[in-house]
Amino acid sequence: MKHLMTVLALSVACLSTSAFATTHKEAPDMAKGASAPMGKQQTKMAECNKDAGDKKGDERKAFMKTCLSAKKATQQEKMKACNADPKAKAAKGDERKAFMKECLSS
Repeated sequence: MKHLMTVLALSVACLSTSAFATTHKEAPDMAKGASAPMGKQQTKMAECNKDAGDKKGDERKAFMKTCLSAKKATQQEKMKACNADPKAKAAKGDERKAFMKECLSS
């Protein structure tokens, strides 16, 4: 009976470590620098952080607050702004097409 309990305990220990190793392999290895893809908010935070540059203290706080709360312009809003530009009104044909492409991509 004592021998049976020892074998059973060793079996459970071996199975649990092999099960742990299998699930651990499937998870991304954070120690080697692999990370999960960033969400929209994290991406926005990284962009704002990069744009903040050397700002410090209250100036940085204010910048980050406005940057993170700012909405990106929709395609329709960009189109309205580009069409309102005097250069767009004066240009014709390929020149206008080139200007609009540049304006909408910025």
